[in-house]
Amino acid sequence: MPKARVVIFANGFLSDPVAARRLLQPEDVLYAADAGASHILRMGLLPALVVGDLDSLPEEDLQKLRADGVRMVQHPQDKALTDLELTINSALEEGHRSFLIVAALGGRLDMTLSNLSLLTRPDLLNLDVRLDDGMEQVLFVRGETHISGHAGDIISLVAWGGPVEQVTTSGLRWPLSDDRLESYETRTISNEMQVAEAVIRIGSGLLLCIHRRRSPPGIS
Repeated sequence: MPKARVVIFANGFLSDPVAARRLLQPEDVLYAADAGASHILRMGLLPALVVGDLDSLPEEDLQKLRADGVRMVQHPQDKALTDLELTINSALEEGHRSFLIVAALGGRLDMTLSNLSLLTRPDLLNLDVRLDDGMEQVLFVRGETHISGHAGDIISLVAWGGPVEQVTTSGLRWPLSDDRLESYETRTISNEMQVAEAVIRIGSGLLLCIHRRRSPPGIS
């Protein structure tokens, strides 16, 4: 039986906690990368696991987590990996293969770029891994990807690290048909969904998809 989806809360900016809360499903397992646990606590929930050096977790939140018996894996402050990558590693070791990562966009540019680059790890590329803050989701297209949303949502596509071949889309205002995209091109920024589901197909390469919702999940 496949493991439940893991929702990992990073210690990043979360502009709309209510919209982020709507992403959660009853069967989800909640993990936190260090002070990402604070986002979970503010939602009235508890993480199943907290991973990191715990240097940015407020003392009040740390005490609550300990009092509630939350499992914590503490790493040294002098470490080679970010707290988010350490949390992903823990989830992979426990057999999880579906990931939603929250609060990993916005804030520090270096951390945002690092979080995006994490998704290109070879052991993650064939898994269902997305970054989402409730209003905007980011993922890499693998073969064929379906994006659910609403007409008027914004879809932007970026060739990541080199050209992407045979890009074909449907359900968008400006469709592509077997196109080649270069990493420096901007013609695939700010496209619009025409229907409730857009489909994106590629032949080869890494294609970053940014889906900006016009309203939070569950709201038409």
